[in-house]
Amino acid sequence: MRAAVIVFPGSNCDRDMAVAFERAGFAVDMVWHKDVSLPEGVDIVGVPGGFSFGDYLRCGAIAANSPICRAVVDHAERGGYALGVCNGFQILTETGLLPGALRRNAGLKYICKTVRLVTATTDTAFTAAYDKGQEIDIPIAHHDGNYFVDDAKLAQLQDEDRIAFTYAQNPNGSVADIAGVVSKNRRVLGMMPHPERAADAGHGGTDGIAMFDALASAFVSA
Repeated sequence: MRAAVIVFPGSNCDRDMAVAFERAGFAVDMVWHKDVSLPEGVDIVGVPGGFSFGDYLRCGAIAANSPICRAVVDHAERGGYALGVCNGFQILTETGLLPGALRRNAGLKYICKTVRLVTATTDTAFTAAYDKGQEIDIPIAHHDGNYFVDDAKLAQLQDEDRIAFTYAQNPNGSVADIAGVVSKNRRVLGMMPHPERAADAGHGGTDGIAMFDALASAFVSA
């Protein structure tokens, strides 16, 4: 099993994500944003949190136009897996791999705390180790985490069971309390909360471990 973690100027959760993948048994390659291709044999691409390019212009917009993101899009369009967390979620929406947009938090303030999520679907490789409706505690750390889609797209996400997680108590104004969504083929997940920061007891919680272990199990059994 091999994971690639993309590194942009301003990424600050790339090592956390790499450690979480490694703990689950993945070999990890750190890939610089100016690279034009992913390493051979990559099963999943991790697009980490942080403040790529200082969040200038629009969060994730500059990063989405980095050379490596063309390779990430090609990987996903071939059926490869990708996980975008926080700024990574913003980047994946900017590439068009996931629907919607991340706007300023409703309170216009940066939020950094652990929140409770509700598992909305277990029909993905990312969420298969949780129970539907299971509540988990995962940290957030964002200023632009207010997820938005129009009514038609929201209805589509709901009809297709593509909402991965919702907030038990909405911290940022996201439509329908959405904390994470998956692509139509269910192989790309974007979420604002940080499961890689809840993958070690020293972090104060371990509810994120199940996600990385579930991914490992999916690739072992494939």
